[in-house]
Amino acid sequence: MVILLIVVIILLVIILWGIYENKVLLTVRREDLGGSLKIAHISDTHRRSFGRNSSELIAKTAAESPDLILLTGDMVSRDETDFRLLRSTLNGLNKIAPVYMIYGNHEQSLPPEFHPELEEIIHTSGTILLNNKVSKRVINDNELYICGIYPKYTTYKKSGGYRDLDTVTAQDIKAMVGDHPSGRTLLMAHNPLFAESYAEWGAEYTFSGHVHGGSVRLFGVGLLSPERKLLPRYSKGVYDVNGMKLCVSAGLGKPRLFDPAEIVIYRI
Repeated sequence: MVILLIVVIILLVIILWGIYENKVLLTVRREDLGGSLKIAHISDTHRRSFGRNSSELIAKTAAESPDLILLTGDMVSRDETDFRLLRSTLNGLNKIAPVYMIYGNHEQSLPPEFHPELEEIIHTSGTILLNNKVSKRVINDNELYICGIYPKYTTYKKSGGYRDLDTVTAQDIKAMVGDHPSGRTLLMAHNPLFAESYAEWGAEYTFSGHVHGGSVRLFGVGLLSPERKLLPRYSKGVYDVNGMKLCVSAGLGKPRLFDPAEIVIYRI
């Protein structure tokens, strides 16, 4: 009976923590990679709101005074039809710092009839959408080339599921955004699982999300990727990949356990 009671208590604690973690908790993770440029990285909100109209998300981001905000995709979910939360989120973030965004697999798989409204919200908020585009920007005397890629949807899923998915190579990136610019380059790529290709193309820093921290984390290890693969290689944190810094956010939305929603602040 004692063992059973202990098991029940542990399960109850896990359930209560999971409810709190998925309904309330929003953390700020800070990574100092050396330098004075401060970047806020936000990913995979999947229509989850922190505060009314994302007020807590916006306030916590503003409190960090970032020089730049990068949104690395899945800011909506594929079955979403009401984009008011996205509008308020983007409007609020654009009052803090310049905002750049790419699409993730969920924006890609939205029904076509919703794309015009999505693009209108992004444009009117002042957000710069970098789907296979490059933007040059000078911030605090730092000349940056910010690049965003928009790979084929078959790199995420095929009609038959998650088997034999297409890959992203360095040559694919060149076809999407051209040769590596002659300056410091920040690459926005929703899926971190092609990190070696990003490094081969020449990115100094790559910002990704998609894996949701592995959904469940035990002892600092993410357990599951959206492709239904166990122990994804890149799930959360900063990884050195052949000299490139791969900066992976665990994101904010989707069910998670021991894997708090996060805003990530990088100094580079």
